[in-house]
Amino acid sequence: MARELHDGFGRGINYLRISVTDKCNFRCVYCMPETGVPARAHGELLTAEEIARFVRIVAQEGITRVRLTGGEPLVSHRIVPLIEEIRSISGIEDISLTTNGALLPRMAADLRAAGLDRVNISLDTLDPARFSHITRLGRVEQALAGIDAALEYGFTPVKVNTVVVRRTDQDVLNLARLSVDRPVHVRFIEYMPIGGGQSASAEDPNSGHGLDPHCGAGAAGTGGALNPDLWDASDVVPSTELRERISSEAAAAGLGVLEPVQNGGPLGAGPARYWAFPNAAGTVGFISAMSNHFCESCNRLRLTADGTIRPCLFSDAEYPVREALRSGDEDAVRAIYRNAIARKPRQHDDIDGTQRFMSQIGG
Repeated sequence: MARELHDGFGRGINYLRISVTDKCNFRCVYCMPETGVPARAHGELLTAEEIARFVRIVAQEGITRVRLTGGEPLVSHRIVPLIEEIRSISGIEDISLTTNGALLPRMAADLRAAGLDRVNISLDTLDPARFSHITRLGRVEQALAGIDAALEYGFTPVKVNTVVVRRTDQDVLNLARLSVDRPVHVRFIEYMPIGGGQSASAEDPNSGHGLDPHCGAGAAGTGGALNPDLWDASDVVPSTELRERISSEAAAAGLGVLEPVQNGGPLGAGPARYWAFPNAAGTVGFISAMSNHFCESCNRLRLTADGTIRPCLFSDAEYPVREALRSGDEDAVRAIYRNAIARKPRQHDDIDGTQRFMSQIGG
């Protein structure tokens, strides 16, 4: 019988987010540099077998939910067999995946058959030109086709993730409208200053990852032309402000105002607070990671593609587990995992960037 481990502040840890790759077919400006992240040698990254072995070990420690992320997890040729492996592990109750949706139409059937339960699809705007600007390589039609495929193949719930950045002036009401006629759950996420931290020094190669800053938090200010490479904390739109704006625009458009969802929202609601338009098929959620963080209820750890355990998205503290996995020493893996949980911080500090990009952490 698996036992759920608790950190030093009494929080039960049952949720693992796994970055299966740091590669992506988009180059979203808040996630990674335009040229992508530096290529890693094949041996630096965990294999699908090693990831599955890690999940098998931590399932015995109380992990019941797994989310597969990237980069873009669907660019990994091993994603379907990996899902099959995880599905076979005793104790794993829920497998989800975060994707930009571009490859979902052609892969949805295989993913569903492999045992994937649900998907989150990233979509930051419905405006084609703005979408191309934000993603650098993508087309909005790809993401919309991904949503259609997710609904067609019975993934439930289907969530749409929107990172809101003030100077992009996103069409948030149109995005929220997606929840009216279809059972889609649109979640607006406050921009988080991930990436742009200091790169590794020659004296301490473990102090960073050899990456140039891409967001320069605090440097851009609020004025001037759109320059997503210099986003900073002034671009955070607090969830309360955003919700009021959507309600106001919706009322003017005859949709009514957003009302709190009484039952807490869809499966896997996590940190989002959910609202809905009257008689809507779906919901509208708000994830206030900056203005009203949810650290007191955080139940997750992250496993990076190169094999480190990261207890907090906003902290650069990591615990390497790759070599222990490769040695076959399950007791060592378990000890590292337990140590990472024991050292999970009470809450995240105010930061001006992290040493890894979001694509390398796994979101």
